[in-house]
Amino acid sequence: MQVEAEKIQKFLKGTFTKNNINSAIIAVSGGIDSAISLTLITRAILPNNIYPVLMPYGDQDMTDALSICEWNQIPKENIVIKNIKSSVDGICSSLNISQDEIMRKGNIMARVRMIITYDIAKEKNGLVIGTENKSEHYLGYFTRFGDEASDIEPIVHLYKTQIRQLAQYFDIPNEILTKKPSAGLWKDQTDENELGFGYEAADLVLKEIIDNNKEASEINIENISPEIVEKVAKRVHNQAFKLEVPYKL
Repeated sequence: MQVEAEKIQKFLKGTFTKNNINSAIIAVSGGIDSAISLTLITRAILPNNIYPVLMPYGDQDMTDALSICEWNQIPKENIVIKNIKSSVDGICSSLNISQDEIMRKGNIMARVRMIITYDIAKEKNGLVIGTENKSEHYLGYFTRFGDEASDIEPIVHLYKTQIRQLAQYFDIPNEILTKKPSAGLWKDQTDENELGFGYEAADLVLKEIIDNNKEASEINIENISPEIVEKVAKRVHNQAFKLEVPYKL
């Protein structure tokens, strides 16, 4: 993955140079995607020009987020911590969103984090670094104008399994490498439970659908059931609108 890492770092450095901007702002959750994006940007520009933004909801654990910032030698004074609970709860209350409506509340959480991240970017005259990968992109596993909002997307061309390979190349701390992927929008949420399949299987199916332009009926992958193939294909189809809107003349 050395060639891939160097290519991304060159892209990041070139983008900042072209725009004559020094500061990078990145939302860091402690998951593998934000960990890799943070690691890549710290190798493209100086760590003291990077501002990680940690945005827990209530008592949400930020140990891994702080750990990856320290691992990347980000100055402590650059780390911004903003608890989003009061903002999210206030908006939910004003919109009559109950605690049981976890999808609506989750979208509010993602968009509040986007507002905070972009406000800090305005303050620091910086660019927002995205953390979306190719698997999430085509599965539509994101909140529009929320966690997918960014100025630069360094890893959106890489599937989740490739992100893990990149993490192994950088020797990312094991507690981040091995933790279950989660958007962290409600208690005990995991990507796999919500999607109904794991990324290892999904990525093999996505490569056939996206990269090889195959229909679900044409896909035959060893040790992956037709049911999982159909689930992934259906998710791609049902979430495709996120990649097409806003509709234009």
